[in-house]
This record gives sequence, structure tokens and C-alpha cells, in this order.
Amino acid sequence: MSRERYDWAAPGDVNAFFGLMLDNIADLLLAVGLLAAVFGFPTNVALRYMVPGTAIGVFVGDILFFWLAIRLAKQTGRSGITAMPLGLDTPSTFGMVFFVLGPAFIAKKQALGVVDGAGPDDPLVIEAAIYAWHIGICSIFISGLFKLVCALGSNWVRRVVPRAGLLGSLAGIALVLISFLPFTEVLHFPVVGLVALTVILTTLVARIPTLGRIPGALAALIASGAIYYAMVGAGLIDHQWGDLAIARTALLPYEWTTVFGFAWTGALVDSITYLPVVIPFALATVVGGIDCTESAAASGDEFDTGQVVAVEAVATVVASLCGGVIQTTPYIGHPAYKAMGGRAAYTLATALFIGSAGLLGYFGFLYAVIPKATVFPILIFVGLEITSQSFLATPRRHYAAVVIACVPALASLVLIFIDKFLGEIAAHGIGLEQLSAGMQTEIATIRALGNGFIVTSLLWASALVAMIDHKLRVAAAFTAIAALMSLFGIMHSPFPGAAMFLVWDLEPALRQTPLSYTAGYALMTVMLIGWDGWLRRTGHDLSVEELGH
Repeated sequence: MSRERYDWAAPGDVNAFFGLMLDNIADLLLAVGLLAAVFGFPTNVALRYMVPGTAIGVFVGDILFFWLAIRLAKQTGRSGITAMPLGLDTPSTFGMVFFVLGPAFIAKKQALGVVDGAGPDDPLVIEAAIYAWHIGICSIFISGLFKLVCALGSNWVRRVVPRAGLLGSLAGIALVLISFLPFTEVLHFPVVGLVALTVILTTLVARIPTLGRIPGALAALIASGAIYYAMVGAGLIDHQWGDLAIARTALLPYEWTTVFGFAWTGALVDSITYLPVVIPFALATVVGGIDCTESAAASGDEFDTGQVVAVEAVATVVASLCGGVIQTTPYIGHPAYKAMGGRAAYTLATALFIGSAGLLGYFGFLYAVIPKATVFPILIFVGLEITSQSFLATPRRHYAAVVIACVPALASLVLIFIDKFLGEIAAHGIGLEQLSAGMQTEIATIRALGNGFIVTSLLWASALVAMIDHKLRVAAAFTAIAALMSLFGIMHSPFPGAAMFLVWDLEPALRQTPLSYTAGYALMTVMLIGWDGWLRRTGHDLSVEELGH
């Protein structure tokens, strides 16, 4: 076999760099912005303590993926290898903000007796923010160790789980978290966002070049950014220029280095409270890493699953040891970056840009000047490309499995808005218990379906694939796993934040949901095994070809 010279840098890396870099910037914008807007968290603390270590995790992970791509190219002799993309995990960004960092910050403020209306510069507010930072470090550290253990069995999982199961769960994530939610941000400023989206779709989906051959992602940022600031100048949009003052104070941060004094280890015991939320997100990124490896293989790049998951685990541990509070994960956009013509240089460039943005502190200026509506359309493109690839790489007869995998993800989407609504009405003294019994039941059902949706999607799709292929005993194995996971809240947790539990530790009234799901999946398992036995006893031919598929 002739071996081709690997050009690790190609023109397509420019587009891929802007795509991956802006993807990571968007997650950092989300984390810092949500903490400030929802919880009143001091932005300066987030920029000087949390962002540098979080950025270092991205730096380490993308450097390692850059190296893995070069090594794979040497092993295979292929010149078209595209490096796996790595960045901040979007679900974990929401999860850490809403269920770990924010609540820890509020709880500490209450314990310190912070008065209502205390500003972000109040010493007690700063102390509460530092405590929340320590809780975040502990959570991510434990998450990284958990993922290192999971890396040992990841290759086996990929061999056992059908492609439609792996890619179907990706399609759900792509539609819900990567496409829909950014779309809502884009439409907050329709004139700006739709211009950016038009450039992205025309250049990256339709493959129509721009004037001067400017990369599509950069062209979208320039065009929509110009319109945004023209509207600001005309008084049509109110831009928060106050963030520039914060950005100036965030340059050359050094406070994050206090992490090396290991004072954060004093919060390890307190962080155990948040592990039922943190571990499911870690497990989701492990499953996502396996999915991503399968997605890359479907595009022609066969990376080792264990190594991919190990890289995300190492990057997460390093991030925590440097003060990071959001875990890293392989991005599910490999097909998108390959379609852009990216090779390996885009991950190297992203590593250097994001790493330096965090360590030098100029991310603060990006936070202050880049409107979300100008960068989020790149996430929409990534979501579209992943969803399309999920179908293209799946046998036609398994399409239904990919579709059913999206249902739990849709429940998770609805749940995001339900929780926002409940938070709003709670601020006005209206609790969930004051809603009608029927509405409480509907919300509880959606919460159970949406919590742990990545695992649910994977198992549902895998079971349906086995049914379609007339392997009912295999389908029964997947439903049996679902029964076990429902018993501990890995799937269908009835609690906010998808918290896990030991069912025998719950109060009797709280056991009903997990026991009901466990019993339902157990009954499915018995039915499938019995059905398979009946077919075999009656002499039915169970081959796919014989039964018309």
C-alpha cells in the first residue's frame, strides 16, 4: 500500500479553527454570563480564577488530539486524517452553572449572612465565590478520575453498542443542545443573528465561496458584528459597555495560581453533595466520547476509543488541578470539521488561542465585545452536520432507531424551559406544589424522561436496532441494563439536576418513579426473552433477510 505524505495543515483548517475556537468561546461566554446574570456571581472572580484553568484543560486536550492525528496518519499512511476536536462540554456548562457553582455560591452567601443587595465587590460575596470555585474544582477533579477509569472499558462498549445507538444519541444532542438552544440566542437579535446564520449556511453547508475567499466562520463574524455595532451606534441595541472595565481588570490573571496551594481540597467533603449531579455528566461525556469515535470512524478516521476517552479524562483532571470548573470532552462535530477541509492544525491553533486567552486574560475582552448572536450560528451548523451524518452513516432500516433516540433529548429541551419557568414563578412566591395535580404529573414525567437522556437515547436506540435485526435476546439485554440504571437514577431521575441515588435510601413516596421505570423495563426484558423463545420453539426463521429487511 502506498503511503501518502500527511499535510497536517490545510486551507480548510482556517474555517475549522474559527468553528472550534468560537464553539469554545461560546461555552465560556455561557458559563461566565449565566453565573453573573442568574446568580449575581462576581464576573471578575470568574475571569481571574475560573477561566484560566478551564482554558488550560482545552489547551492540553487539543494538543493531545493534534498529536494523535499525526500518529494515526503515520500508522495508516493516509493524508486525509482530521484530528478529533475537543472543547468544553456544553451540557456540563449548564449543569455546573445551575446545579453546582450557582447553588454552592448561594448556599455559602446564606451561611456567611450576606445581606440582600450586597455588590460583587463585597468581601463576603468574594469569599462565597471562592468557595464555589473550590467546589467546582473538586467536582471536576473527581469527574476526571471517574472518566480515567471508564476509559479502560470504552473500546468494548463501542464494539457491543450498534452504530445507530451511538450516533442516535449524538443526533439528539446535536438537535437540542447544539442547534436549538443557540438558535434561540441568535433570534434574540434577528437582524444580526440571521445574517450570521445566512453566511454560515451558504458557505459551510452549500459550499458557496465568499468574496475574497474569506473563511465562512470568519466572514459571518465580521458581517454580523459590523451590523450589530452599527445598530448599537444608532441606538437600536443597548450594549453593556461596562463589561470592558471588567475586562481590563481581568488581564494577566494570577489569582488562579492559588490553586497550587491546594486549599480547595478542604471542600472535597462538601463537594460530595454535588456528585449525584456531577457523575452523570461525566458518564455522559464518556458515552459521548465513544459516540464521537464512532462518528469519526464513519467519516473514515479510525481512532482508538480508549485513547480518545483517556485524553478527555486527562484534560479534565489537568483543568481541575489548574482551577478549571468545566470538564472537557471530544466534540461531536468531527464530520463537520472534516467537511470544512480541516486536518490537524485547527486543533493546535485552537489549543494555543484558547489557552492564551485564559492565561493572558484577553478572554475578558472577547466576553465584552463579541455578541452571542454572531458566534452561535457556527454551533447550529455543527448540529446540522452531526445530525445529517448520523443518518448517512446508519443503515436505512435503522433510521427509526436514530429518530427514537431524539425523543429523550427533546424532553431534556422542554425541561430546560420548565426549570426556567419554575424559577421565575418561585421568585413570586409560587411553588410547584401550588400547580394543579395534572400539571405536576406532566412536569414529573418530562423530568424523568429528560434526566440522563444521553444514556436513555443510547439504550432505546440500541434496543430498537436489535429488534429490527430480529435479535430479541440482545434487545432484552439493553432493556435489562435500562432497568438497572433506572434503579439508581442514572436514567429517569425524578430530581432536579438529574441527581443519582440509592433507591433504598429514598423515602417511600420518592421511590415510586424509579421503581416504576425499573419494573417497566424488567417487564420488557421478560417479554422479549419469552417472545424470542416462542419464535424459536415454533421454528420461525429469525434472519433479517428472511423476514423482509
